[in-house]
Amino acid sequence: MNRRRFLTLAAATLSGPALGAGPQVITVTDMAGRTVELAAPPQRIVLLEARDILTMSMLHPDPARLVVGWAAVERMDSDDLHSAYSTGFDIALVGRQTPETVSLEGLISLQPDLVVATAYMAPGNGADALSERLAELGIPVLFSSSFSNDAAGEAPSPLAELPRLMHMWGAILDRRREAAAFRTFHEQKIERLKRRLAGVAPRKTYFEIGSLYDDCCWAVGRDIWGTLLEAAGGRGLDAASSPWAAKIQLEQLLAEGADVYIATGGGYANATRPAIGPGLPEAEARAGLERLTGRPGFHLLKAVEHKQVHGIWTGLITAQPLNLLFLEVAAKWLHPDRCHDIDPHETLAELNRRFLARPIAGPCWVSL
Repeated sequence: MNRRRFLTLAAATLSGPALGAGPQVITVTDMAGRTVELAAPPQRIVLLEARDILTMSMLHPDPARLVVGWAAVERMDSDDLHSAYSTGFDIALVGRQTPETVSLEGLISLQPDLVVATAYMAPGNGADALSERLAELGIPVLFSSSFSNDAAGEAPSPLAELPRLMHMWGAILDRRREAAAFRTFHEQKIERLKRRLAGVAPRKTYFEIGSLYDDCCWAVGRDIWGTLLEAAGGRGLDAASSPWAAKIQLEQLLAEGADVYIATGGGYANATRPAIGPGLPEAEARAGLERLTGRPGFHLLKAVEHKQVHGIWTGLITAQPLNLLFLEVAAKWLHPDRCHDIDPHETLAELNRRFLARPIAGPCWVSL
């Protein structure tokens, strides 16, 4: 080989891709603080919390195409959304609402290249056991939430966690630009709300978890739902000082004198609670609220007497990218004079137009 030929080959080697070089490794830090490497953007994902597909939907135009299995579909709490993301796709059910129902054998048989779990939905002996078991099979595991009802100590605020969550999914889906756009949109809306509520006196609110026609009275605690209520200019009941939720006696509820009552409803089990959620008739949602206020003693509640009775679809709380809608609508209920120019319907329309792969229909909230 002459000198010119050698230099030509050397230049080609230096400027071109290395022989045998594979795709660039994706490094992802999950919501449990674990750093995991993915060989490529995953194409076969198992979600152990099915509602994570709503977060994916903010960034990816067709997220169901990437999902081969899921669990806890019931916690999407919407037949409308379940149908929107499952119709036309073969998504296997690998578990129901509790971790012991998750079938690891069924999960593994789907040959996923990524499993996304939560601290609560990790089967077996918890998050570490799940990660180690699947790592032996070469299946990476990422956690989309570190929240768990069983966890000791104070839970992080969903609002504080959301930027990291979107960053994580942006890396997983190779949609970093879309994740940055969503974070900017969200930050602008939150800053506007903070300006409106600056210096406001929080209004005491009975924010009810699991509003059931035949039971009473589960109030939000100080964490998670409680931090969102606080960000909307409210505060929970004095007696509900536990982290997640507290069972309050009716006599205590009456003595608290809450200014506002916010109930919850959804698409499932509508014989036992209000039917509030995407695609459900608004008249049925209001009828459900009326039925809740007809429970023994509720006519004596200050909020009921003053007609400050409202209801939300649970998805506004449990799906973190939708928390913004809860904040806006709750702030308008609690402080209408400060938030007269904030329109949650407009915000939902913008989410549908700019981000969501499948639009979310109303009603997601109602009032009496």
